[in-house]
Amino acid sequence: MAVPVSLVRLCRLPGRTVFSLTSTRGRAVGLSARSCYMSTSTGNNLQFRLDERTAHSSLDLFKKDTGVIYRMLGLDPTHVQDNPERFRDWAVVFGDKKISSGRHYWEVTVRKSQEFRLGVAEAQMSRDDCVGTNSSSWVFGYAQRKWFAMTNNKVAPVTLVGKPDRVGILLDYEAGLLGLVDVETPRIIHALRAQFKAPLCPAFGLWDGELLTHSGLEEPEGL
Repeated sequence: MAVPVSLVRLCRLPGRTVFSLTSTRGRAVGLSARSCYMSTSTGNNLQFRLDERTAHSSLDLFKKDTGVIYRMLGLDPTHVQDNPERFRDWAVVFGDKKISSGRHYWEVTVRKSQEFRLGVAEAQMSRDDCVGTNSSSWVFGYAQRKWFAMTNNKVAPVTLVGKPDRVGILLDYEAGLLGLVDVETPRIIHALRAQFKAPLCPAFGLWDGELLTHSGLEEPEGL
């Protein structure tokens, strides 16, 4: 179960509002972690690229749209093609595939980043929100040298992760599971549970450094 927290605004940067996270209950409650999940759904080696149409102006895509880099100054928003799919206030980008069934797995390499979010969001999620702050997005994030899980603006700490260079994301649509995967073990470190009711897209938030996505992968055995 995620813990409600108060978000205290500290400062504003391009595509970013920096918050201090404070538990409103005075203690943290972790999400349950399980070593094995059973599901009858099967994956089809989902392959996606990042969708430039959704990318905030502070984000540049590279390596054939499989990677994203944050630039402090970014582009003048007036120089970016205006469309309703683009995030205008938050440094967020979606993957270009919609997922409405099945079990899927991808990995993300983190380079020189101290603040990012990885997960999924409903394809029609409001572009006025940041991923993790509403009931239509589910993410694992890293900030202030700590991992956390977040949905609907509720945060739960994720422990025993450290800061690996590469992590996996496991999505089982029918089972309502989003898992953060240790790619070395492999095992599910933490999981978010939900009832997915709309098409989802891979979702990424980035406020420094780079992220490189790896899709079209087989799910590791034992998850």
